[in-house]
Amino acid sequence: RNIFGRQVYQLPGLFAYAKHIVKVDGRAGLFKGLTPRLCSSAIGTVVHSKVLQEVRSAGRGGCWAGQLSPALPPLADSPFFLQTSREMVARSAATLITHPFHVITLRCMVQFIGRETKYSGTLSAFATIYREEGILGFFAGLIPRLLGDILSLWLCNMLAYLINTYALENGVSMAEMKSYSQAVTGFFASMLTYPFVLVSNLMAVNNCGLAGGLLPYAPSYSSWLDCWSQLHKE
Repeated sequence: RNIFGRQVYQLPGLFAYAKHIVKVDGRAGLFKGLTPRLCSSAIGTVVHSKVLQEVRSAGRGGCWAGQLSPALPPLADSPFFLQTSREMVARSAATLITHPFHVITLRCMVQFIGRETKYSGTLSAFATIYREEGILGFFAGLIPRLLGDILSLWLCNMLAYLINTYALENGVSMAEMKSYSQAVTGFFASMLTYPFVLVSNLMAVNNCGLAGGLLPYAPSYSSWLDCWSQLHKE
């Protein structure tokens, strides 16, 4: 029973899951999907850096430099708005490019449920997804992931901006306090937007041919909105 006295299902914790995986697959089982995850991180970092650099370069001579229409509100001309907009473009580009690796990572993990070997390697996984699902298969769950990233970014930056501007006073440790406020607001923003992450991950393995994405382990969803609705009802 939970703290309110209601009977609920309780899943094992992190260490119980890890112990079970090691018992079944050995220590190597804890690293399923590592290769596509590393590829995603490396490519995402490069794409994010390059796009951010290009946006900043383009902004020095255009509207990104703050030369916006006088009719726009002051916020749209502020450094906060410009910097967050640039970061949003760069992060969205990185998410779009690396999402196929994210899908493969999740499916490599989910294979544990049905003891399958359908996705045995990164390159073969690309071939399998393209053959069975076409190009769209690489972008399963992309929309909720993008929405979650964008909302998290704006929430985090907005909260940090408000705290740094109105809550903190100038002092010796001002820079340190601002870094702490960024970390704290990032935590809360991630917590608030986690439903988008969950829905994205469920859609990435939905009806993909793996046991973990089919009944009785998981229901079938017609779209990410259907997935969100069913989770909300539960």
